Amino acid sequence: MKRRTVLQSLAALVAVPRLTRLELFAQAPPLNDTEITTLKAIAEVVLPSALGADGRDLAVAEFVAWVRNYKEGADRGHGYGNAQLQQPTGPSPAARYAAQFAALDKAASDQGAASFRALPVAARRPIVEAALNTPQPVTRLPGRPTGANLIADFMGLYFSSADAVDLCYRAEIQRDTCRGLEGSEQPPAAKR
Repeated sequence: MKRRTVLQSLAALVAVPRLTRLELFAQAPPLNDTEITTLKAIAEVVLPSALGADGRDLAVAEFVAWVRNYKEGADRGHGYGNAQLQQPTGPSPAARYAAQFAALDKAASDQGAASFRALPVAARRPIVEAALNTPQPVTRLPGRPTGANLIADFMGLYFSSADAVDLCYRAEIQRDTCRGLEGSEQPPAAKR
């Protein structure tokens, strides 16, 4: 084997891991301040009024954190009771949200508003309904964001959360926590 061939092989081995490392850290851009404000305007339409402004802001913050913390290509392990490993995570759904935010603003500008968030809540509702029904109706909220529909992703993440379960049943079920056996014969405390 020639020395040149050996050096080319070594250089190729060094270059491949470097490209892989770059690809692993190339994430979709996080949501910007304008998009977060638009999410808050969406939350006023789609989330229960019993949450109040603070509860809606918390739901928006959790969605934003989920998008920011999403890692492409992450190992997802296997589902409960399933020995087969799931496929690693795909591209971030956040890359598909920019066009959807723009479509909401365009629909608002067609009504004479500067942006979606500038519209009153009653005027936002038909735009949200149209976004949930085009190009095809959303018939099921995803358990985790997919990027197919921004509003459905936001609603799905909230309505599958422990906070939503507690609000629905007006009890501190705390679905994602382990309460232990002590006091387990008692029903969950009423939600305060």
